[in-house]
Amino acid sequence: MDATQITLVQSTWSKVLPASETAADLFYNRSFEIDPSTEALFKGDMKEQGRKLMQMITAAVNGLNDLDGLVPAVQDLGRRHGGYGVRDEHYGSVASALLWTLEQGLGEDFTPEVKTAWTATYMLLARVMQDAAKKLEKAA
Repeated sequence: MDATQITLVQSTWSKVLPASETAADLFYNRSFEIDPSTEALFKGDMKEQGRKLMQMITAAVNGLNDLDGLVPAVQDLGRRHGGYGVRDEHYGSVASALLWTLEQGLGEDFTPEVKTAWTATYMLLARVMQDAAKKLEKAA
């Protein structure tokens, strides 16, 4: 990930935020369509879950300029997700749902460069989450 990609992710996320509730609904509906097994991982109010998702993505996007500060929070998120039953294969379906949601929300602003930037961002953060979950699993 380079500075240009970080700027692309941050600038496009600012366009999604005003419709964050709709984006969250699109994301979860698409996630459950891609991988119906993920629906069982959620046991609460999906509107509240959507707000948490948007807050988490916002914090991650805002933290991209300071990865050293961001990584511990992402590791913690990965450990929690591992405890909820999230498996490695879920990360692929989440990536697909996220990119699809961004494409729906950004329309023509979802350029190949934007897609590449978001993919790089997601892959980096997902790797950090997965590594943290695996370390916790091994320690148990």
